Amino acid sequence: MRILSARVVAVLVLSSSVACAAPLAAGESGEFAFLVSVVHDYTVLEHAGQTITGGPLEGTGAVVESSGAPFVEGANYRATCLVYAKKSDAGIDLEAPCAFTDADGDSWYAVAERRAGDVEVGGGGQGNQRIVGGTGKYAGVAGNCPYTTGYLPDNWLVSTSACEWRKP
Repeated sequence: MRILSARVVAVLVLSSSVACAAPLAAGESGEFAFLVSVVHDYTVLEHAGQTITGGPLEGTGAVVESSGAPFVEGANYRATCLVYAKKSDAGIDLEAPCAFTDADGDSWYAVAERRAGDVEVGGGGQGNQRIVGGTGKYAGVAGNCPYTTGYLPDNWLVSTSACEWRKP
């Protein structure tokens, strides 16, 4: 899968329209590039030598490049996640289950995990997101999405990923 420049990704996201995907046949697989822009509402607690951070992420996601259905290039999603992170001298341990819902009302589910970086403005880091199923056209889909997240001012963050998926 080729990597897109930030300018191309921005143009694709701004010009994308919601696309409908055909149901998958058994045994299919593919790849897609995904961009997520969300706002967080974290609560932070200093606790026993650690900083515990938790809260929701809400925003949108878009498929910016794809090998085909069900993750169709130009498809847009509502992104809803719940983040739980612990940071200590040993590093960060972050987990975020997410639901991505398309215009048809079908959702795919993922769990993002990150053991590097932070959750501060100007920070972020690299992690991995596992696709763990879904509803409708995404039922039974599994996959893997290495990602990079960057934290922006005013509680915004942007995440890009290159995903591989399969359906038995």
